[in-house]
Amino acid sequence: MTRISTLGLTIALMLWGVAAQAVELMRWERLPLAVPLVINQERVVFIGEDVRVGVPSTLTGKLRVQSTGGTLYLRASEAIAPTRLQLQSVATGEIILLDIAATPGDQPLEPVRILKNAQRQPTEAESSTVPVPERTPIPVALTRYAAQSLYAPLRTVESLPGVRRVPLKLRTELPTLLPTENVSSTPIAAWRLDDYWVTAVKLRNRGSKTVQLDPRRFQAKLFAAAFQHTFLGPVGSAEDTTVAYLVTRGAGLEHAVMLLSVSEGADDES
Repeated sequence: MTRISTLGLTIALMLWGVAAQAVELMRWERLPLAVPLVINQERVVFIGEDVRVGVPSTLTGKLRVQSTGGTLYLRASEAIAPTRLQLQSVATGEIILLDIAATPGDQPLEPVRILKNAQRQPTEAESSTVPVPERTPIPVALTRYAAQSLYAPLRTVESLPGVRRVPLKLRTELPTLLPTENVSSTPIAAWRLDDYWVTAVKLRNRGSKTVQLDPRRFQAKLFAAAFQHTFLGPVGSAEDTTVAYLVTRGAGLEHAVMLLSVSEGADDES
């Protein structure tokens, strides 16, 4: 009997974002941040707050700058030598420095998200009135980390304190995981955080028909489940393979799936 929490939907939506486009993370620690540009390709910088942008006069006609809703859009129309931009927070006046340079290229660069240092700790009087931000549920954070580890460039993987990669105890195909579908299921990696495990399982279509993936069809005791993609294309197509992220609590996937026992295998041969 499959048991999956409603966190699966939340995780699935987040994974769609991971697959769509990675975001390069840069931490502002009062050192200028290098943000290269490709000529005639817009690069997006997420800042998280409204800023005023100080642009040197030497960039007039060379760089288009738009700032709205905490997001900065930069587009160079010609080559630009290394030049410094100054971003000033509208709310606090804090300054962030960006060192840009534009060069020719064919591929657009990833968006950038600027992470600022943690704010000062509120006083005891303030802490009673300032709401505490909700912590991302561990299964969601763990699944996002696993998806980024497999699909995103290493430099864009968000840190997750306490997470660790764990050895796989299941290394062969799991024929009982999706018994109603003509799909192979093979574990490829696993991570653990606190009392939760997430196991990445490669799914590959064996048939000529498209398979719509549904977490309710898993034959396992799961806390949550999500797919990197929502379907599998026919075998041999570029879409015939994806990854499922299976979250278990208290133990790894080996304790959640129904495996064929040795005795059952012996009975089949007799």
